[in-house]
Amino acid sequence: MVETFKLNDNRDIPVLGLGTWMIATDKTAQAVRDALEMGYRHIDTAQAYGNEAEVGEGIHTSGIPREEIFVTTKVAAEHKTYDAAAKSIDESLAKMGLDYIDLMIIHSPQPWAEWRDSDKNFDEGNLEAWRALEDAQKAGKIKSIGVSNFLISDLQNILDNGAVTPAVNQILTHVGNTPLALIDFCKEHNILVEAYSPIAHGEALKNKDIVAMADKYNVSVAQLCIKYVIQLGLVALPKTANPEHMKSNAELDFVISDEDMAILKNIDFKDYGEFSGFPVFNGK
Repeated sequence: MVETFKLNDNRDIPVLGLGTWMIATDKTAQAVRDALEMGYRHIDTAQAYGNEAEVGEGIHTSGIPREEIFVTTKVAAEHKTYDAAAKSIDESLAKMGLDYIDLMIIHSPQPWAEWRDSDKNFDEGNLEAWRALEDAQKAGKIKSIGVSNFLISDLQNILDNGAVTPAVNQILTHVGNTPLALIDFCKEHNILVEAYSPIAHGEALKNKDIVAMADKYNVSVAQLCIKYVIQLGLVALPKTANPEHMKSNAELDFVISDEDMAILKNIDFKDYGEFSGFPVFNGK
């Protein structure tokens, strides 16, 4: 929980964070407090999660100094104009009751209703949102800026036309779905990759090959999956409101061998069960 990676803007980001997607709003503040109490220092939320206020409450009531906590939130995918993105940044600060946000990212290169729609081009809208983030960074409202769910072409648009290189690209990465070409592109351009849903939204727990590998190391499937993305050089953002799971997720004192990392990289599954309806899981 204290290990960090260095961002391209020379700021440190904790390697392990708490994801808060789909944590019920009435449980979010306590989940944040529990995580911070046991040593987590990286909390990830988003405008679209609808729990920024509760994340802020958890931070303010945790007793942990603000400067010790790395807070991430995301500009909603639908904000593709400068004004809409800029307004949303101020709204996020107000909802969380924070003077600054450590990392703010564009949640998706397309609005969710048009996820991966190749018939529509949102390059200009992403540049507008990116310019709003750049200006908020200049104003001291945000320390670091980045993107999420961006493919290579989306990243190239920002690299070619933006003034600041994204500090991170937060993408779906887990055993069974390791987008190595995208990860390599990010590394080549010094963009840190963050892995959301590193346990495949729980579906990895049902995969017999992953279960067998976890048994080999005498660890839980969740621990194996989190360690896997960290050994790839990625930030891990497992989501849970369960304090026991939070504690277990941070107990990663083992090393996956190179041979087993290669095996895990080659596992492939795309069945997310009841969660397949979400754009990030449905393979569209």
